[in-house]
Amino acid sequence: MLITFKSSAAADVLMYKMHAKPLLDLLGKNVDQGIITAEEMPDAVARLEEEVALSKQRPASQDNDDNPKTEEEDLESGKKVSFAARAFPLLEMMRTAKQENTFVMWGV
Repeated sequence: MLITFKSSAAADVLMYKMHAKPLLDLLGKNVDQGIITAEEMPDAVARLEEEVALSKQRPASQDNDDNPKTEEEDLESGKKVSFAARAFPLLEMMRTAKQENTFVMWGV
């Protein structure tokens, strides 16, 4: 199922529900329907940016010889899409909404 994020600050962002859920869980939001208000936006942007930075540092998988790989190394091998890449479109929408002091909503 697709979720459409909407804001007057940017074009709509479409995301599969299963990919949006970790982002919205991080913000304490319901995946089916919700809003990030203008007042919540600075904190929400900061949380996502912090998690993106952390995701780039933490090991994403293990090699056969038990050497941990970073998420970037795993990405280079073509095995998965990074958290940062999945978060980017929504994070950009949220940054623009923050600048314009407006909200982001979905499921309405």
